[in-house]
Amino acid sequence: MNLDQALQTFIVESRELLEDMEGALLGIRDVEDQSASINAIFRAAHTIKGSAGLFGLDQIVEFTHVVESVLDRVREGTIAIDDPLVALLLGCSDHMGGLIGALAAGQTDRDAAADERAAPLLQRLRALLGEAPAAAPSAPAATPAAALPAADAEGPTGADHWHISLRFGREVLRNGMDPLSFLRYLGKLGEITGLVTLPYALPALADMDPEACYLGFEIALKSAADKAAIEGAFEFVIDDCQVHILAPRSRISEYVALIEQIGEEPARLGEILVHCGSLTARELEGALSRQKESALHQPLGQILVEQGTVQPAVVDAALSRQKQVKDHKSPEGQSIRVDAEKLDHLINLVGELITAGAAANLAARRSRNVEVQEANSQLASLVQEVRDSALQLRMVKIGATFSRFRRVVHDVSREIGKDIELQVRGEDTELDKTVVEKIGDPLTHLVRNAMDHGIENAETRVARGKPAHGTVTLNAFHDSGSIVIEVKDDGGGLNRERILAKAIERGLVEPGAALTDKETYGLIFEPGFSTAEQITNLSGRGVGMDVVKKNITALRGTVEVSSEPGAGTTVSLRLPLTLAIIDGFLVGLGKSSFVIPLEMIEECIEFSTETGKDYTDLRGQVLPLIRLRDTFRIEGSAGSRQSIVVIKHAGKRTGIVVDALLGEFQTVIKPLNRMFGQVKCISGSTILGSGEVALILDAPALISQTAQREMERAKSAGAPSREIQSSTVGA
Repeated sequence: MNLDQALQTFIVESRELLEDMEGALLGIRDVEDQSASINAIFRAAHTIKGSAGLFGLDQIVEFTHVVESVLDRVREGTIAIDDPLVALLLGCSDHMGGLIGALAAGQTDRDAAADERAAPLLQRLRALLGEAPAAAPSAPAATPAAALPAADAEGPTGADHWHISLRFGREVLRNGMDPLSFLRYLGKLGEITGLVTLPYALPALADMDPEACYLGFEIALKSAADKAAIEGAFEFVIDDCQVHILAPRSRISEYVALIEQIGEEPARLGEILVHCGSLTARELEGALSRQKESALHQPLGQILVEQGTVQPAVVDAALSRQKQVKDHKSPEGQSIRVDAEKLDHLINLVGELITAGAAANLAARRSRNVEVQEANSQLASLVQEVRDSALQLRMVKIGATFSRFRRVVHDVSREIGKDIELQVRGEDTELDKTVVEKIGDPLTHLVRNAMDHGIENAETRVARGKPAHGTVTLNAFHDSGSIVIEVKDDGGGLNRERILAKAIERGLVEPGAALTDKETYGLIFEPGFSTAEQITNLSGRGVGMDVVKKNITALRGTVEVSSEPGAGTTVSLRLPLTLAIIDGFLVGLGKSSFVIPLEMIEECIEFSTETGKDYTDLRGQVLPLIRLRDTFRIEGSAGSRQSIVVIKHAGKRTGIVVDALLGEFQTVIKPLNRMFGQVKCISGSTILGSGEVALILDAPALISQTAQREMERAKSAGAPSREIQSSTVGA
């Protein structure tokens, strides 16, 4: 890997670490044990600083070092983690992200403007450090060696304590670490009952490097913590020092009992010891490395005892247990990072493969050769498996997108002076990465709009008997082959009368018109429509909701709004799972072919209704009909035997009348040319095996257009529409 590649890797990893840091900061109030989150935040800053130092990025190193110093005090407990500090650290994270972004843009020289932006943050950080000076270590001062309980091969012989042998590496000070801070932190895990400072590594004064660390300690710790937690106290210098931890005598019997209770897995010696807690993963890795380097290939148990890592009695118990079970090791999951462009290219190739496979299938049927048809059938099966696997590679969990809104809610709630929390549900729901990339902006606007317009201020909420803090909920789930994303708030709900009044004022609705709730709430998506009495930094200009609908429609999705006065509003986005390849159902209409998304189809039935009717009876329920021949003005007479394809969308059933049912078809979606972008009820096209083009039906748009046409017809006739009456027919 050359320097440029290494720098790009640093940029990518730093951005991931900053995302982790931000997530930990935003969620720190929601966890009972904050120490893990604090360590994660510290680890992110420390890693970024260390990696930046390798590339000589002094501006990043200098700023991050001050952040790291404050976080170190937080770990020690001398600085409390509260809302102002969280806000300050989030600002620091943003500044670090800005520095990384400038680096990604090719700016490697020091930026004076960035230093100016960092100055207020550094001032506040240094004020925290000045107000909380480093305390003296809680451990006793250096004592004679005799004061520390002795330890032999069998473990501690004096007080029942952990024995820690610690030797700091030469580079610890240069890496910005304070050895005493680790001892202070160790004191939080229990009581340091003995401490010996070892000066033997100190060279003569003339040979001493003032920036190098020569310290070593022998420590006796009385603590209920386990071995992994004690080793974790040295997590940030573990690669720059030598740490040996020997358990108390009382733990030996506990370890032996745990070993005896271990099931069939794991059965390797090291895995058994790690599983029972007498050995840490780092200690095991070090011992295995030493075993590999040893010319005599010493047994692992012997190496562990010689290192003083595990007591002989525990090793004997583990070896005994190892003889009782079969050596087995489950495979470890592995993952690699793949460039998005390569993944997109793979999907395009799979699409071409499907099109070629359809042509081969057609040729095989025409040949009437049994062997060719069998070979083609096997090929089609493999192509389908390749397609499913390739599409699965592009499926990502929406939880990462949802998590970004924790910061949005945190910042906006502070800006508008409201106490609002974000609840996330369905974060494990998967959808195509392309869809995820394109819904970020619409979701951002909906969340900000819900906070600014939807949720009332604290005084109003309390007066209405609600909690003072408001809640915005993001929810995702699968439904009928689509993904539904809901943005819900527990605010005052939409004001139906105000929306109607504004629509009449703008000429969107005739005075006296009787609109349903769905139609009324749909008016908020009209361009420039707003009922806000005041314009804020967030909303009120009538810009945004129309763009939301436009963006979602471009993704072959739909938007619906439901609201309950005093209880809140829910905006539901219904989107396809993928924009590349779908399972379709091919239907014929005269000489034309159309594709209906297979996941929306419930059944196909014979069409036997009298000519002219726009509905039929489906097992005692009214089924509205869509006649494609009329919708697309296709010339020619209908076939003698027509069929109805029953589709379901958003809980409603509708029948599509077609001439012929041509069967399932793997559909590679090709976008329409910009010239045909305004064509309604068509979401794309695909190429058939014969080379002909079939249009993909936009079923939700068809249903919506038919309902609108029937509503207008009913209004002009002065009678309620059958289709409107039947639109509530559900599953």
